[in-house]
Amino acid sequence: MAQVLEFRLPDLGEGLTEAEIVRWLVEVGDVVAVDQPVVEVETAKAMVDVPCPYAGVVTARFGEEGSELPVGSPLITVAVGAQASEPDTRSESSGNVLVGYGTSEAPARRRRVRREQQVPVPVNGTSAAPEVAEGPVPVISPLVRRLARENGLDLRELTGSGPDGLILRADVEYALRAAAAPGRPAPAPEAAPAPASKTPAAPPSTATAATRIPLKGVRGAVADKLSRSRSEIPDATCWVDADATELMRARAAMNAAGGPKISLLALLARICTAALARFPELNSTVDTAAREIVRLDAVHLGFAAQTERGLVVPVVKDAHARDAESLSAEFARLTEAARTGSLTPAELTGGTFTLNNYGVFGVDGSTPIINHPEAAMLGVGRIIPKPWVHEGELAVRQVVQLSLTFDHRVCDGGTAGGFLRYAADCVEQPAVLLRTL
Repeated sequence: MAQVLEFRLPDLGEGLTEAEIVRWLVEVGDVVAVDQPVVEVETAKAMVDVPCPYAGVVTARFGEEGSELPVGSPLITVAVGAQASEPDTRSESSGNVLVGYGTSEAPARRRRVRREQQVPVPVNGTSAAPEVAEGPVPVISPLVRRLARENGLDLRELTGSGPDGLILRADVEYALRAAAAPGRPAPAPEAAPAPASKTPAAPPSTATAATRIPLKGVRGAVADKLSRSRSEIPDATCWVDADATELMRARAAMNAAGGPKISLLALLARICTAALARFPELNSTVDTAAREIVRLDAVHLGFAAQTERGLVVPVVKDAHARDAESLSAEFARLTEAARTGSLTPAELTGGTFTLNNYGVFGVDGSTPIINHPEAAMLGVGRIIPKPWVHEGELAVRQVVQLSLTFDHRVCDGGTAGGFLRYAADCVEQPAVLLRTL
């Protein structure tokens, strides 16, 4: 006889308390194997495929796509046992769709519910929500699908600009701008009838229309962390221009020698770890409850990465023990994982110092906000040709601005200035690093 087991949303680590359902990977009636992913969720840290620990037939799903579930709440129920895994001849099983989303089931089995709709949660493998027939939509990215869902846009009405008609994020954003353009107002949501009142109706509002974007997921996590940083940390910023000509020449020589390519970010990371070895005050955190400064032995180097989901800060663990080649490989791996949304919570936490290369955005300087609970962040602007006095003569050199934002509780300006000056010296004369190798 089959036994029905309940699988609850597990603790995904690093103190996360809830997750948003991005995409269901199974339907009610599907047969699942042990450790088969059943749902894709988005936490404040990363996209995660959640595997089911049971093998059997899915009898119920809890929560619609776009809804949030707290950790420990029911996710699915699975009937396990000899009879549970037998094929159900009354319905077709899930199949793969070329576009990466959907199933090969009959249209009546598939549905998409917009977030603003109130949908009863299934309690016994069925749902009271109306079934909406639809065919597969050529969308791979769940983020694109969610963007359309949040703005009430029907993807079936769009023509994708990607390969084989694939709908991209740019297609959705263009459609939303077109809907809001003058002369083509977007349809307003239906409003409930107002109750009868003896008070005269107020005149129509002339306020400008606005779009409300929930602060949740990665955006919400970033907002919370940056707000906490500003409210708790008395930060200060210092900066200096440096001649990066010799650093760029050194990198070109290293890469011309053959072997794996060395990235500029890796060389800057080596400079950071060398500077932190001389000024360990900046590789620390503040225990506000105990009123203690906690100096950390290992350097776990975070670096800012811009993705479609927003700003994330992957962490290179034990950066102080890595050479330039190892750092280049790890930066490349984590950057690709950030772009694909496959970073794990462990890869996004535990940093002790952050390197922010905002020069990739074409800007020269910035005053970074410290990545709480760290004590400092080094910012690097773009490297561009500028007039510079070199060996007593005016020349055109490759110049970069370095900026250091630091927690004034852990050190004074002399320490911060010493760190920044040493980093600038390494940029200008890479041979200075040889002293720390």
